[in-house]
Amino acid sequence: MYKKIGIIIIGIAIISIILFLLSDKREDGENNVVNLEIKKGENIWNTASHLKKEGLIESKIYFVWYVYKNNYKGEIKAGKYILIPNLTIPEIMMILAEGDKSGEKESKKITFPEGFSLKQMAERLAENGFDGDKFLELSKTPQYFVDKYQMEFLTSISAGKDLEGYLFPDTYFFFIDASAEDIAKKMLENFERKISVDLQNEIKKQNKSIFEIITMASIIEKEVATPEDKKVVSGIFYNRLNSGQAFQSCATLAFVLGENKKQYSYEDTQILSPYNTYLNPGLPPGPIANPGLDSILAAIYPTKTNYNYFLSNTETGQTIFSVTLEEHNLNKDKNGL
Repeated sequence: MYKKIGIIIIGIAIISIILFLLSDKREDGENNVVNLEIKKGENIWNTASHLKKEGLIESKIYFVWYVYKNNYKGEIKAGKYILIPNLTIPEIMMILAEGDKSGEKESKKITFPEGFSLKQMAERLAENGFDGDKFLELSKTPQYFVDKYQMEFLTSISAGKDLEGYLFPDTYFFFIDASAEDIAKKMLENFERKISVDLQNEIKKQNKSIFEIITMASIIEKEVATPEDKKVVSGIFYNRLNSGQAFQSCATLAFVLGENKKQYSYEDTQILSPYNTYLNPGLPPGPIANPGLDSILAAIYPTKTNYNYFLSNTETGQTIFSVTLEEHNLNKDKNGL
């Protein structure tokens, strides 16, 4: 009995340590600023020690892990920084990768949620005083960023398509005098970091292109919410893709119509558009939104199941899966669809 109690206590201690290490946000000192200097030649552990000493992070180990996991190794730039407490580690890294901007104008924090379209991103930029129209104009020319910044990962984009899907949804700090090109470049660089060399090699190994993966991920992003459900839905869509069956994705109808509906009509499913996956089998011509990392990983690593259908309860957000069409129709009735 005492042995079991001891095991339970150890287990609780381990869980507590893990939760502590995973903490990346402080709750105190919101009104103070921290002057941080990173000297040339410092390694990641030196930087982590400075951040820990200043109370900007809780765990040096987690910070270093995040740097390696998100391909920021070698991206931290020496310089002087003014940081505020309560920044998350991803936000801190965005600033340290940007570099010392002493003497420049203040920055603005802008968050683009996962699943935002280019148009929504442009609108949010305009709301914050940036040139949203120029941002949209630049997004139409992926080759410009290939030629000027050697962003080879953009070369798989189909001819005539824009940067939809490649402007990574995240929280950014943009200097108030940043141009639309500065903003787009920063977002594309973030995408390139997230789609690591290992992921790109896995995509090649599967004989797929980044463009195909991002197109699939964008549909998954708009269909379901949790990482687990995304992987299952990914498996269902790949089964349909391989069998020549239409995806029948409501997310693509929403893209065509420009609006979300609880239930789409038969007439909606008959709208003539290459993006209408009720009429056209296979992937649509390109991404319908900018997916987050969970959706991208789901598109690369689908879960194989015997499910053939799924639906989402619009009130609870729960995804309900079924094997047969009969079961699927019963689930639709139960969920008011």
